[in-house]
Order: sequence, then structure tokens, then C-alpha cells
Amino acid sequence: MPPPRKLDLIPLEVRQWLAEELQARGFADIVEVTEALNFRLEEDGLQLTVGKSAVGEFSKLLKDQREAFSMAETLLGEMDVEAESDLHRMLLHMIATSAAQMMKAVREKDAHLEPKDLMSLGRMLKDLMSSAGIREKLLEDERTRLAREIKEKAADVAAKAVGDAGLSAEKSEQIKAQILGVQP
Repeated sequence: MPPPRKLDLIPLEVRQWLAEELQARGFADIVEVTEALNFRLEEDGLQLTVGKSAVGEFSKLLKDQREAFSMAETLLGEMDVEAESDLHRMLLHMIATSAAQMMKAVREKDAHLEPKDLMSLGRMLKDLMSSAGIREKLLEDERTRLAREIKEKAADVAAKAVGDAGLSAEKSEQIKAQILGVQP
């Protein structure tokens, strides 16, 4: 088993600081950021130094993630809720299929998945399923809102027709209440 990457050994708050620092510098200034990181690690009493290449790879990963999120936002921003829900279902199936293929390949090689990889895969599936559930709820809420809006418009039209026919305001309110499914 290969040794863990040095960035995986640093505390989470330092890794978060590193991500914020790289983002603030436009994912550049790798040498200066690496020096600042190593100085901070030394100040914290950690016997660990991280190289420029590790910080550069981390910077590239963050930049790629940021670009992917931006593209996804653009894509999803142009979709309605129902299309987003369909996209989430498709992504969930793709990830589940990839996970099954990955586990089959590992079994065939008589190898083992790293716990970190399993945890990451599980978290990704959980997040996607949670997101899909939220989108389904939004879709259902939108359908309910539209149905209520249609009923209200129909009730207003009916009440106006009743009033135009010369019936009382009380009768108009009764008919409107029946359409809306409420008690007058």
C-alpha cells in the first residue's frame, strides 16, 4: 500500500486554510503558498513539510472543481426543476454503475478498496441522493402551487360569472369555496 500523501496528514483546518489561500491568490503563487504552509505547519509544531508539487496538484484539483461547479451551475440554471430531477436520477445511476464496475474490477484482481475511497464513494452517493430528494420535493411543491393557482383562478372566474348572472355575493362566495375546497 502506498504511503499517504502529505496533504492528507495535515489537520483539516490547515487544509481549509490552504484551500482559501490558494483561491484568494487565483490558484497561483504556489511557491509562496507552499512556504507559508510549511511555516504554519512548523509554528503548529508539526514535523512535516509539504512540497511545491503537492501544493500545485492540490491547487489544480481545487481549480478544476471550481470550474466544474461553475459549469454545473450554468447548466442547471437553464433547466427547470423537472429536468434537474431527471438529471439527478441519471447521475445517480451512472455513479452506482461506476461503483459496481469498480468493485467488480477490485474483486477480479483480488485486491481491496481503500477505506478512504469507500467513504468518499458513499458520501458522494449520499449527497447525490439527498440532493435528488430535495429536487423531487421542490418539484412536488411547484406542482402543488400551480394546482392551487389554477383553482384560485377558476374560482375567481366562476365567482365573476355568478355575479354577472345576478346572483348574490353570498352565492358567489359559496361557489368559490366549493371550487377551492374550503368552507365559506
